Amino acid sequence: MIEALPLALTMGEPAGIGGEIALKAWTMRHERTLPPFVVVDDPARLQALSQAIGLAVPIQPIDDPAEAVAIFTTALPVVPIALPAPVRPGQADPGNSSAVIGSIDRAVALVRAGRAAAVVTNPIQKSALFQAGFTYPGHTEYLATLADTGIVPVMMLEGDGLRVVPVTTHISLRDSIAALSIAGILHCARVTAAALTRDFGVESPRIAVAGLNPHAGEAGMLGSEEIDLIAPAVVILQAEGIKAFGPRPADSLFHPAARAEYDAAICMYHDQALIPLKTLVFESGVNITLGLPFVRTSPDHGTALDIAGTGRANPASLIAAIRTADRMVKSREAFDRPAAP
Repeated sequence: MIEALPLALTMGEPAGIGGEIALKAWTMRHERTLPPFVVVDDPARLQALSQAIGLAVPIQPIDDPAEAVAIFTTALPVVPIALPAPVRPGQADPGNSSAVIGSIDRAVALVRAGRAAAVVTNPIQKSALFQAGFTYPGHTEYLATLADTGIVPVMMLEGDGLRVVPVTTHISLRDSIAALSIAGILHCARVTAAALTRDFGVESPRIAVAGLNPHAGEAGMLGSEEIDLIAPAVVILQAEGIKAFGPRPADSLFHPAARAEYDAAICMYHDQALIPLKTLVFESGVNITLGLPFVRTSPDHGTALDIAGTGRANPASLIAAIRTADRMVKSREAFDRPAAP
């Protein structure tokens, strides 16, 4: 059964806080009722880090993730992967990029082989990976290549009951406006609606669609994108049976009463989605990739090189990502289970 499998956590940037928050999450496993997880990492690195920050977490290397469930109560199970270069907290080394990517590859392979339940990725340092020849903008694009489904994945951020989905992501604001299209809005909304039902158990998802311009364009006086792109997309979604509405002015879409009207908000660009989310839940937001054949979540923060190795990293976002992945796996399993005759 899927629920008996551990989640697979990736190493992330070894010079960042990924190892520390994984160790801290394990120490809170009972307090936070966390599902079992295994970390694809260097056991010696984690052992040394644990001692350096005063946690003394017992590390148990394993060959088979199936061992992790029994081990998890007394030790942190680790699927070993070697680091080519020494790790210095706060100093990302491109020489370790092969291990960082190898950890992602192994975690995905374990899930796709039915040996782990979901992938939870620790933050990567993109600049170090780029120096080593990595050509993907980030996790999402690389995971899409590993999935090889032909479906463009969609980024969702979740926290405190709010779910936001940006149509355009890691490009400049100028380029984001130029890249907006009816097709792009439709894709994000369709993938989101399907995921809300399968992965979150929302039977009839309600999708709010934000405008791009102030006051949602003020009937064309402040911009035409609402008339030309966003409203036509909403009409198509409604014709398909999706409960979409908008375009709504973004400045009034995120107060408590407005949030009660929808299950997810489709936003036109990165900051339009992430500013309200991070304002509400800066320390415990979760990054979720929709449209993959496996569940993937991640903390909604970076590698925090400036505090790596100090013991100050907050594991709240990773803990939220672990718990969200577990809920999504169980929801997906229930949705996919054949109906009783």
